[in-house]
Amino acid sequence: MTTTILAPTSGGSASDGAVELACRLAKRFNAHLEGFHVVPDLRDFIVAAGFDMPVNADLVDRFVEDGKAIAAKAKAGFEKSVARHGLSADLSAGRNTPSAIWRQETGDAPASVAERARFFDLVVLGRSDRVIDQPHSDTVEQVLIRSGRPVLLAPAKAPESIGEIIAIGWNGSPAAVHAVALSLPILQAARSAVVISVAKSGEETGDKSLLEYLSWHGIAAAHRSIWPVPGANPGGQILSAARDEAADLLLMGGYGHAPWREFLFGGATREIVGNSLLPVLLSH
Repeated sequence: MTTTILAPTSGGSASDGAVELACRLAKRFNAHLEGFHVVPDLRDFIVAAGFDMPVNADLVDRFVEDGKAIAAKAKAGFEKSVARHGLSADLSAGRNTPSAIWRQETGDAPASVAERARFFDLVVLGRSDRVIDQPHSDTVEQVLIRSGRPVLLAPAKAPESIGEIIAIGWNGSPAAVHAVALSLPILQAARSAVVISVAKSGEETGDKSLLEYLSWHGIAAAHRSIWPVPGANPGGQILSAARDEAADLLLMGGYGHAPWREFLFGGATREIVGNSLLPVLLSH
C-alpha cells in the first residue's frame, strides 16, 4: 500500500514550506506526491470583474500572461524541491519508491483543490506569515469540508523535523476522534506522542479511552491535562503545552461554533491555526 500526498501550490511564498514538508513526508513514508496548481479561469475573471462587452483586450492578455508566469514559478519551485529530495518521476519504479508528479488545471482554486484532495491520503497546504491574523482561507475550508481528508497546514518556513514528537490536542469531539483515526500511520511512525487536553469540571472527554485506543495500535502516548486559566484561550494553552513537550507537529480536529465558518475555525482552533509556528494537522 502506498500513501498518497497532495501539495497544492500557488507559486507564492506560502507554498515553499508546504512543498518542502510534503517532499520530506513523501521520502520518509515512501509515498507518492502530486504537486497541484490551479490556473484561474479567464471566464471567472471576466464575470467577477463585471465587464461589459467588448472586453478590454490588454487586461485579458495581462491576466493570461500573469497566470502562465505564476504557474511556471509554481512548477519550477516544486520540481526543484523534488529533485533536492531525490523523488522519482518514474512511476514504474515501484510502490516502495517515493515518487512525485506535477498536475495543472484551470478553474476555481478552492473548489478544484477540494475535488482533487478527495483522492489523496493527506493534503499539505501552505500558511503564509503575512496572514497570521487570518488563519483560515477559502481553500482550507473547502478542503476540510468537501474532501473529508486530513489537512497539514505548513508554516512558511519548514521546520527541521516533523512527526517525531506529536502533540494531540484533544477535547473528545467527533472531529478530534476523526483526526486521530486518519493520522494513525504518522502517529505509529513517531518517536513519541502526548495527548493534551484542557480539563473542565464535570466534562468527560474520554482521555483514558483514547490512550487505550492508541495503545491497541502500538502507540504508547503520554497524557497531559492542563487546567483552564481565566481569560486565556484554550488554544494558547495547548500550544504552550505542545512547546513544553518539544512537539514538532500538533494534531487536532477542526471545530468551533456556528455559524459554519466559526464551526471550523472557532475558539481554540482559531488561536492555534492563527498563531502556531508548528505544522498543524487538521481534520473535520
